[in-house]
Amino acid sequence: MTMTPDQATWFASTFDGLVANIGRAVLGKPDTIRLVLTALLADGHILLEDAPGTGKTLLARALAASVEGSHSRIQFTPDLLPSDVTGVSIFDQRKAEFEFHPGPVFASIVLADEINRASPKTQSALLEVMEESQVTVDGRPYPVGRPFMVIATQNPIEQAGTYRLPEAQLDRFLMKTSMGYPDIASTIDILAGAATRDRSLEVQAIITPAATAEMADLASTVHLDVALLEYVARLTEASRQAPEVRVGVSVRGAVSMVRAARVWAAAQGRHYVVPDDIKDLVGPVWTHRIILEPEAEFSGAVPESVLGRTLSEIPAPQMRAQSVGV
Repeated sequence: MTMTPDQATWFASTFDGLVANIGRAVLGKPDTIRLVLTALLADGHILLEDAPGTGKTLLARALAASVEGSHSRIQFTPDLLPSDVTGVSIFDQRKAEFEFHPGPVFASIVLADEINRASPKTQSALLEVMEESQVTVDGRPYPVGRPFMVIATQNPIEQAGTYRLPEAQLDRFLMKTSMGYPDIASTIDILAGAATRDRSLEVQAIITPAATAEMADLASTVHLDVALLEYVARLTEASRQAPEVRVGVSVRGAVSMVRAARVWAAAQGRHYVVPDDIKDLVGPVWTHRIILEPEAEFSGAVPESVLGRTLSEIPAPQMRAQSVGV
């Protein structure tokens, strides 16, 4: 079953309503909000690399409020244990059996604050739940439900006492982006409302968690032509063959692009994907998956330049009207 034009129109209208609703709390950041919503509706997770005080926690709370979901925040520190994230089984003497006490990861929107400050063992506690949407404790699986998204943050400036995220964990994030500081006009609006400590409390729910899951399922039915699948495959292959690259885009990265492109297209009122959707998402979906050779890094190479060159070298397919169902 493929998404219909009417369904695409409804999807775009609802998506824009969510962006505007979250924008009541997170001022001046519509582009970032659209990326975060795209990750949510693609059943993915997002990594925000930013300096403190740019509104990352506010974004997570406003997003959870907009989809009528729950929200939790985990402050990652060197002494944080895996069980502090996932939960633990405690023996109940009255019942003479172990009872599972869920951890903060059991929420619709989980903010993993400064994830690179925790030990690799604790970081790895997120791997299963990010990939399979469940936690296994004492051999028993516990699903976290839908919608579910991890918004992880890390400070790109302060690296003392941090642990670099391994490539395997970076690859679990569908996107990586940043909030950045607001512009002058938005800063003035923030200062004018400084008496309100948490603007996310003023955000009302737009849709239910069940409707959010239905939107995600609907987005997966957006038409994606075989020519575009080949385009994505050629881009991923080219990213691996670039001389500056040690590790290129993985198969998981290619799948993530397809999932994100479908949501991106539906958010613009289309029931089909076009090459520009893929070009728009190459940066946030693939940049963090590119690992450069040390010599190339010393020479000033960056993943963005590698991907930019790849886009210029691989021609995009010319989409015919009948191939996109219009």
